[in-house]
Amino acid sequence: MGEAPAYWDPLPVVQESTGLTVPVEGSTSPGSTIVLPSAQEYMCGRWVDQNWRNVPGPFYGALTDNCWTGRLIAPAHILYDDEDHSREFVFRQPRTEAEVRRVLRAAVTDPYGGYAFDGDAHWTTETVRTWWGDRGRLLEWISQATTCWTSSDREDEREVVVGLRAYKLYIETDLADHLRGYLFWLDQRRSPLANETLPDVTRRGAKRTTALRRGHIAIRASVPQEKGWRLTR
Repeated sequence: MGEAPAYWDPLPVVQESTGLTVPVEGSTSPGSTIVLPSAQEYMCGRWVDQNWRNVPGPFYGALTDNCWTGRLIAPAHILYDDEDHSREFVFRQPRTEAEVRRVLRAAVTDPYGGYAFDGDAHWTTETVRTWWGDRGRLLEWISQATTCWTSSDREDEREVVVGLRAYKLYIETDLADHLRGYLFWLDQRRSPLANETLPDVTRRGAKRTTALRRGHIAIRASVPQEKGWRLTR
């Protein structure tokens, strides 16, 4: 099998999931199911309300409920904050069809419809780089929340620590590469080919890449044009 693409667009799966019958976690009736309506009906979160802890990508949590049900369904993607309303947010974007459906199942259980999947319309290459550059703030929050909830007498709060540690590890390992793929997607609106260079996730790297490209153009432009040869970028 080949490697997964640097960025995979999950939104077609969102549309295809309309009408899908899925189980309902936490129901008092074992074996309960629900038919997923159109995602526009239950993912109504507003970008202006999105939680700053959301990882960049199409899915995010905004004014979600405070029932802490998301991790019962999608523990590899959903976390809770520690503010007054304990909102749910997305710490890892889904990268397979199965993962998308888990996030959708988590979203459909939110009575406030506080999740959304229109992040691609709001994130830009600049704001993604700004978010990444400010990740120290996120790591500090993860550390503080981990310390607080590790010693909690509540089992659900101690369980969140598992997700917090997973988020920290993700930031320190794979996230930068995943964001590079997402930066390419935001700029080109397609997945990169295997031989294409991905953008740098840092501002310094982005400026360096631009400077190299400009230098390349300047060098090519200084060469006299011969018959059958033309300048290219």
